[in-house]
Amino acid sequence: MARVPAAPATTTTATAAATLRTALRRIARVVPRAPRALARHYRSRRAQPTLELVHHPHPWGRALGLIAVVLLGAWLGLLIVGNVRTPVGPMNTTMTLRPSLTGGTKINVSPLGALELQSHNAPVRLDVNVDQLDPERAQALVDHPERISGLQEEIASDVQHGTVDLAVRSGVAVVSGATALGLAVFRRPRRALAAGGLAFALLAGAGGTAAATWNPNSVLEPKFSGLLSSAPSLVGNARSIVTEFDIYQKELARLVTNVTKLYDVTSTLPAYQPDPTTIRVLHVSDIHLNPASWKIIASLVEQYEINVIVDSGDTMDHGSAAENPFLDPIADLGAPYVWVRGNHDSRATQRYLEGIDNAHVLDGGKAVTVGGLRFAGIGDPQFTPDRSTEKAGLPSEEVAGRRLADALRAERAAGTPVDIAVAHNPDAARQTDGQVPLVLAGHLHHPEMEILDQGTRLRIEGSTGGSGLRAVEGKHPDPIEASVLYLDRDTRRLQAWDEIKLGGLGLTTAEVSRHLPKENKPGAEPGDERSPSPSGTSPSPSGPRSPSPSGGSPSPSGTTSTRAPSGGP
Repeated sequence: MARVPAAPATTTTATAAATLRTALRRIARVVPRAPRALARHYRSRRAQPTLELVHHPHPWGRALGLIAVVLLGAWLGLLIVGNVRTPVGPMNTTMTLRPSLTGGTKINVSPLGALELQSHNAPVRLDVNVDQLDPERAQALVDHPERISGLQEEIASDVQHGTVDLAVRSGVAVVSGATALGLAVFRRPRRALAAGGLAFALLAGAGGTAAATWNPNSVLEPKFSGLLSSAPSLVGNARSIVTEFDIYQKELARLVTNVTKLYDVTSTLPAYQPDPTTIRVLHVSDIHLNPASWKIIASLVEQYEINVIVDSGDTMDHGSAAENPFLDPIADLGAPYVWVRGNHDSRATQRYLEGIDNAHVLDGGKAVTVGGLRFAGIGDPQFTPDRSTEKAGLPSEEVAGRRLADALRAERAAGTPVDIAVAHNPDAARQTDGQVPLVLAGHLHHPEMEILDQGTRLRIEGSTGGSGLRAVEGKHPDPIEASVLYLDRDTRRLQAWDEIKLGGLGLTTAEVSRHLPKENKPGAEPGDERSPSPSGTSPSPSGPRSPSPSGGSPSPSGTTSTRAPSGGP
């Protein structure tokens, strides 16, 4: 086999050297162009669409989110710490700024109502709540009416001082609230501080707008609501204010004095303070188509924080279908409305009311649980506007009352005892004696409180409509009357009651009296007050009833009821 001769070493070395030179020349040509190629590569990558997992919000969305956080945080700050307690004249008040579209000032004088002043046009409203009266300053004002002349300057100075304090506190409140909420939402200190700064800027802008549009003459044109709605008839209209300013000043001073007296009198009422768990029942009756009653009832519901309204009948006058729309405001009174038929309410009236939201119609002993209490009631068996039928009188009322008593016994046997029974006529209500702690009635157009033989307490309400059109039949108009009943949420027993009396047609009086059952009076002995026994037997008799010094019906509680002086001429 022939052998291939080996290549000389010099030839192999020359070949490797030539290959290396070629590679170096190629690298030398590529290296100068590398930065330009790399730049073109990254430019092409940026030009291509890429998939992003994190969405960046639109700038407008971020701005709207910041504004929402600022507004909410500022509102929360004002709500929590943005108020100032300051004396204004003889009254201790709480001043607060609230967001508002219309601005203005609202002065709440609970439970009399509220005054609204168009004092400024800005996105903030000044709320002034009259909390209580300072006894010493109030008594000094009552004893020395001549001090009324300097009351205006004193009040102006107090309001100015309170407003400055409120501005400082509100600024701190809105900045703190917006900053805290911004930090919780955005989790970035810079954005949280931006929220606080924007909140302060908004408050400063609103304050500047309020100062620029401030109208000190707004006090001459107040808007009254609630029980103060009769004030214009006392003070006078705008024309009389201009032409007879001296008379206006005297009448306004008398109004202020009487409101002061009312608070002074209220402070001397029996020492019962309802707590937040107390159930408040507003008892009304015999409205007789008086449209003013709905405004008064709505005001009482708001001022006294009523849980349930009970109407013991005669809401209508003739019970005709044309009168039915009069019942429509019941849906918007702000509390459940329990109703029984009176002798001026027809069956058609009852059917119409059954279709109204918020209404609970009781008849035939029907029982319902409303506002934490169990009610049962029966409608009046008579319909007196119908002249074609003969009136049954007392026997029919007693039959209806015994039917209600049977229903109460059945509820107790079923383990669902009734707390309050309702009938229109007191003759029917008396038949429930021993079957229920409390029974409510009307019909007589004047209030009474009576403890029946077996311990049931009978409360008869006056006319919440001032007897309607019948108010002009007598020499003196009938007053508008209602009661607020305070019941313990655990025992469902009556703890106290307030009688409210307003001047009738053309009058401007307001009277408030508080009464306590004997067992709630300080130093009361066990058994001072009778109550129905579970078996329905008659408990031991109670002591004698004491007459009320106000000239009204005797008070079975034995308390001394105090009434506020008249605010009218």
